[in-house]
Amino acid sequence: MSEYRLFAQRIGLTGITNLLISLSGIILLPILTKTLSIEEYGIWAQIIVTIGLIPSIILLGLPYAMVRFLAGAKRIEEIQEGYYSIYAIVLFASLAVTLLLFSSSGIVASTLFDGNQTVVKILSLILFIECLNNVQLNFFRTSQQMKKYSSFLLIQTCLNIALVVRFVSSGHGIAGAAMGILVSRFLVFLIMVSLIVSEIGIKIPKFTNLRDYIVFGLPTIPGNLSRWVVNSSDRYVIGILLGTAFVGYYSPGYTLGYAIYMFVAPLTIILPAILSKYYDEHKMKEAKMVLKYSLKYFLLLAIPSSFGLSLLSEPLLEMLSTSAIAREGYLVTPFVAVGTVFFGASVIVNHVVIMEKKTAIMGSIYTLAAILNLGLSLVLVPYIGIVGAAIATLVAYLFVFIVGIYYSFKYLRFDVDLLFISKSIFASIAMSFVIIIWNPEGGLSNMMITIGVCAFIYAAILLLLRGMTKEELLFFKRLLRA
Repeated sequence: MSEYRLFAQRIGLTGITNLLISLSGIILLPILTKTLSIEEYGIWAQIIVTIGLIPSIILLGLPYAMVRFLAGAKRIEEIQEGYYSIYAIVLFASLAVTLLLFSSSGIVASTLFDGNQTVVKILSLILFIECLNNVQLNFFRTSQQMKKYSSFLLIQTCLNIALVVRFVSSGHGIAGAAMGILVSRFLVFLIMVSLIVSEIGIKIPKFTNLRDYIVFGLPTIPGNLSRWVVNSSDRYVIGILLGTAFVGYYSPGYTLGYAIYMFVAPLTIILPAILSKYYDEHKMKEAKMVLKYSLKYFLLLAIPSSFGLSLLSEPLLEMLSTSAIAREGYLVTPFVAVGTVFFGASVIVNHVVIMEKKTAIMGSIYTLAAILNLGLSLVLVPYIGIVGAAIATLVAYLFVFIVGIYYSFKYLRFDVDLLFISKSIFASIAMSFVIIIWNPEGGLSNMMITIGVCAFIYAAILLLLRGMTKEELLFFKRLLRA
């Protein structure tokens, strides 16, 4: 029961943090869309997408290796050797890429950033700090210091929002927004460095286990790159084919639909370390329990959210951005929201493949999904515009889910409560009639009342249908208390 309670506490802690992180994009949305031009907001979207792309390559999959190989390390010498070996490789790799991007800022700017070289130069510095921060954050994740891990993410998010708003409001435009990201990342970098050095000291690594780390991490690069293509390449395709203005129309609708991912985000932090421990100790029953409840927790929230966001996308976008963005981008949200439900479920299930150290399989799945997504985007976007990119995203996410669950269940089959899923869908449909009949418009208060009523109806119907057992209700009660 102590393991059970600890798992609930960790989900609660990281869940709150990731909720705030996910909401940061929505918090910044009205400020940026109503202050910057639509082209500048499109550049902002490209900055965020690029921050997601470059580190996934530079890091060489080494943070995953850190979690997998050092989570059970006890001796300080072993931790020092592993951590500083990984840190040194990432340091030199990120420095090389930063210098390359800085020197070629003109070409990159003309292709993706509407000719803004200043933004590209600032972005190159952001990427350098981002890679180092990723390694440092994973140190706390590996050692299961989740309070520190969550605190740093939260501090970085709050600093990012505050500084971006400050610079943009001061009239510095998109360059100021980029500078806000850079300063927030650098401040967090300094704090984490001081804490890690005080905890484990400094050591020049001998790279004794580097080969094992790289053998484990390298196969994750195609998967990470392909995952980026699946999640974010649509912004690049739209920018190249239609221009940055259409990226500006597309991104708010995508952000709204993808907000569902915040429900699975805490599990991506917690599950690797916990499942690694259970696998190493051959506790398969406990591993199955964790996977079962993780999937059910996610679907409990994700299914009704996909219905609600799909039906409320236009009024929400008009409230959060501009009427032009709402008019052009509201149809993007339903496709992305439904796709994110499948993607979030696949993220949980696919941890089985990772624990089995079959990272090459995940790489292949995401490579095929990336080809599918990119191909569909290139075909559909010229004909049906930004909605075509959203459709391509949905198809790719569905592909990842179907193929991922096939391979994961070959290694470890755990209970998936199909009856609960059907009850959740039924309750969500019933909830949706309230939105259709009410047709909420005109401000935040009306929208919040609608969401509150819908949440109550969904929960009431689910309880009447006995969608949750007493044990599961106890689990979520502990989660909320945590």
